[in-house]
Amino acid sequence: MSAAAKGAGRDAELHTLTGAYALNALGDRERARFERHLAVCAACEQEVRELGATAVRLGLAATENPPSAMKSQVLARISTVRQEPPKVAAAEAGRIPAPVHRARPAGRRRLPGFVLAACVAGLAALGGVTFAQQRAVDEARTEAREAAELAQRRTQALADVLTAPDVRTLSTKLGEGATGTVAVSRERDRAVFLASGLPRPESGKVYQLWFADGDTMRPAGLLASAGGAEALLMDGAVGRATGMGITVEPSGGSRAPTSEPLGLLSFPAG
Repeated sequence: MSAAAKGAGRDAELHTLTGAYALNALGDRERARFERHLAVCAACEQEVRELGATAVRLGLAATENPPSAMKSQVLARISTVRQEPPKVAAAEAGRIPAPVHRARPAGRRRLPGFVLAACVAGLAALGGVTFAQQRAVDEARTEAREAAELAQRRTQALADVLTAPDVRTLSTKLGEGATGTVAVSRERDRAVFLASGLPRPESGKVYQLWFADGDTMRPAGLLASAGGAEALLMDGAVGRATGMGITVEPSGGSRAPTSEPLGLLSFPAG
């Protein structure tokens, strides 16, 4: 295997390390190599940010709940322990008789009322915090499950097109060192665009795909390239489209092309 091929393999491997990096599970050398990659890969940067936020929210699940018997013990003491009377300066000086202290059964201790009130307030606060934490964990789990289901559906849709019995492909150069390939299945009525070597667009720009419906260009998805190999299920049905194009557009995309196409591809005849 050539040095270039080995380097490409290592670069592709870096895209798989976002989860380990977000969880601080990389060694020093691997972390340094991934951070150099992260500085130039917007897709990995966004994924690390999202995974890190999810990890923080899931970490709330490690918070320890108070013992189940604590509430009943505190409430029991409230009903049996008397509140201390205030100790005023006059009583201490002897001008007012000091309060008479009745003997209490051995083992029973007196707790000031404000301590009991603080315990009750603490229990209420713990209950509220626990509820909020559980809700955050549930939301994070729901988001993670929905993201996984969406990724699975996209992967399945890509596979359905690329493995369709009638799939046809065509490739073209998109500039120095970059290539684009379109795979079309009329049976599935969908198309997949595969890019390799597209440089990261300048700040505020994005690659946009288009279906060519005669003389009309129809938006077909955005591609945030990081220079590696990428596959994108084009938005919408193929329909009567006879080809596709790719342009550089402002972030968020455009309703119609605003720049000269980097490449135009005619769909293979069925």
